Amino acid sequence: MIQKIFSYLIPIKIFKKKSARSKIIEVTWANGELVLDSENTNYSYGSLQRILRYGLRNIGYDKVIEMEHILLLGVAGGSVIKTLVDEIEYKGKITGVEIDPDIIQIANQYFRLDQIKQLEIIIDDAFEFVLKTKDKYDLIIIDVFEDIKMPNFLFEKFFSERVCSLLKNQGFVLFNTMILDEAHNVRNRKYISEINVKLFSSKMLPRIEDHNELIIIQKVV
Repeated sequence: MIQKIFSYLIPIKIFKKKSARSKIIEVTWANGELVLDSENTNYSYGSLQRILRYGLRNIGYDKVIEMEHILLLGVAGGSVIKTLVDEIEYKGKITGVEIDPDIIQIANQYFRLDQIKQLEIIIDDAFEFVLKTKDKYDLIIIDVFEDIKMPNFLFEKFFSERVCSLLKNQGFVLFNTMILDEAHNVRNRKYISEINVKLFSSKMLPRIEDHNELIIIQKVV
């Protein structure tokens, strides 16, 4: 409790670990809440939770609460899961895919993800999982980072089309991206231009928390 109180004055690091996948993982008390960070960016809670909460609010909490199955590619500490369960009071199934088992161990220890009964965690590469799954989803949240880097496959047309093929009718993709230079702007615009406008609508929510841009896609037929 003392650490929580003092964290309003200065961040207090309580855990640090090297991970083969994420390099440095840190758990810190900041402004009265636990956050999960990599070496250079926020992985869960803090600013990331605000970013994805904004995206869910844009889709509509009323729509989200009626969904049956949500897929999360990139779990980290699970802040968006907590938003879904605790704030929106979503009761449906959540499947979380995370490549780094060390992060899931930390998420269970510090953020109690393993106590969420409707959550299934799968340790797998997001690309491989998307190729293998036979399920359809009402919402697919893409939040895949290695520190501040995003894997190139996320923006490839093949992967985008495969993700969109997993949507139920009227389903959504919520894609969190990071914009650090003009090349990233060009990358995102190209990504949007390749979406089939006959089957999907799309929009961009730019400059959230300075460097993040959300892309929302909806299956319209």
